[in-house]
Amino acid sequence: MNKPELTVVLIEDDAEIVEAVTLTFKIRWSQATFLSSPSGEEGISLVEKHNPDLVILDLGLPDMNGFNVLKEIRRFSHVPVIILTARGEEADIVRGLELGADEYIVKPFRQMELLARVKAILRRHETSGDELPLTVGGMSLGPSIRDLTLRGHRVNLTRTEGIVLSQLMRSVGHPVSHAALARALWGEEYPGAAESLKVYVRHLREKIEENPSDPKLLLTRIGAGYQLAKPE
Repeated sequence: MNKPELTVVLIEDDAEIVEAVTLTFKIRWSQATFLSSPSGEEGISLVEKHNPDLVILDLGLPDMNGFNVLKEIRRFSHVPVIILTARGEEADIVRGLELGADEYIVKPFRQMELLARVKAILRRHETSGDELPLTVGGMSLGPSIRDLTLRGHRVNLTRTEGIVLSQLMRSVGHPVSHAALARALWGEEYPGAAESLKVYVRHLREKIEENPSDPKLLLTRIGAGYQLAKPE
């Protein structure tokens, strides 16, 4: 990703985190423009006014819940959003993804991991519509990576879920490895990628399976990855 300029809105009330994130971005995007706000209300206004390339959002803001900030942003923008927070509970991760976050990173963050995820998100944002629509049996993905039609019903996906599903649809009947899915999502595999994939797959199952605890479509292949079952 060789984007010469990048505008980032950082909604975070911890000045040390703001400085750390800003310095991290300077490694990859020396000309990046940062707009930061310690409050949710002001952060929403910055996103609406400046139409940035990326939003980085903390959940623990002084004036409003970060989840509500995300909901407000999603009312008017599809800008990529990374949640960067100390809250690592699975329920919070799932909720953030359901509300439309593209990534969820738990503090303290690794500098290179943050850069890798940002690069992957920006690349996905530009190319996520490539080779769509895809159709497998009663499942059709596209024209947007977020748009799934399953047995005649519309299902809204996050961009991350759409990319995972698109990889599985292209290899229907065959397992796709954790490493391959990680490369599709983040450009490379990193420590903890398999655990992140588990969360995304579990949430995707909740949207496409009749019984997510007994999946018939999105299957786990121990030691091999995940597989989309061939339609009968």
